[in-house]
Amino acid sequence: MPDDQRRCHVCDRDLEVVFPEVRDPQTGHLFGILRCPECGLGHTTPQPDDLGPYYGPMYHRGRHGFTEHLCVRRRMRFVRAITCPRSALDFGCGDGSFIAAAATAGWHAIGVEMQPEHARSKGLTVVARIEDTTGPFDVITLWHSLEHVHSPRAVLAALSERLPVGGFLFVAVPNGESVQARVFGSSWFHLDVPRHLFHFTPPALNRLLARCSLKVVRRWDLELELDLFGWTQSTLNRIIQTPNVLFDVLTRRRRRHRPFEIGTSVLLGAAATVAAAPVVAFTAALSRGAVMIFAAEKQDVKQ
Repeated sequence: MPDDQRRCHVCDRDLEVVFPEVRDPQTGHLFGILRCPECGLGHTTPQPDDLGPYYGPMYHRGRHGFTEHLCVRRRMRFVRAITCPRSALDFGCGDGSFIAAAATAGWHAIGVEMQPEHARSKGLTVVARIEDTTGPFDVITLWHSLEHVHSPRAVLAALSERLPVGGFLFVAVPNGESVQARVFGSSWFHLDVPRHLFHFTPPALNRLLARCSLKVVRRWDLELELDLFGWTQSTLNRIIQTPNVLFDVLTRRRRRHRPFEIGTSVLLGAAATVAAAPVVAFTAALSRGAVMIFAAEKQDVKQ
């Protein structure tokens, strides 16, 4: 393992093994997760140099399934609760749903996506690299994309440079300190190794943002369908040998599953979802929901 993967990406502390083996539900490959004893940031190990084979052609389209419109509307509300932007950059824009909504709202919206072809086919402006954008942008968003990059610190630093002082950055990631994460451990749906290279905690994300001149001004602890489905699929992963069967069915992934696994996942999944509903509200109220969303304001480093 390279030396830079043995020390914390945020604190530079030596890492400790928390899960020696976590299986990728798509390929079956095994990875470990190391954790920083100071800030709690989890690190997937080893980090594949080429993540392309772990995504596949369908990952960047239909990622949210039938809940996509609900998800986009909610994220627009998050932004509007803080600011009224005229321009926005969405890093890791996927199929472009958020920048399409932003453009409809009258914003000048650009996306960054490593596989931009699908979003571009919709007539959206999408580039493959941060360096291909100029800015400044009133708002920059990262909806569940920061955990996918090899260097979150470098990405946030580059994005911060494209914000004016007083501009806002919104970042959503799974919460590694959530009740859900602690209950399910290595079976937690939102670990998603190796696509998730990092597993954030609130202290780790706060520190990382601060290093990039970004001050957290507001936090949310619930994205309903992501939190609720995390309980459902994680429960099923403890019961059914094949992981993420229900997720594959709902998002139309092209993985072959036995009819028995599909039927069991649908029936037990419905029961698990009903049982988890009150738990979702309770854990969010404790700031221990499965997802955390931070809004951070760009600070004047001269002060």
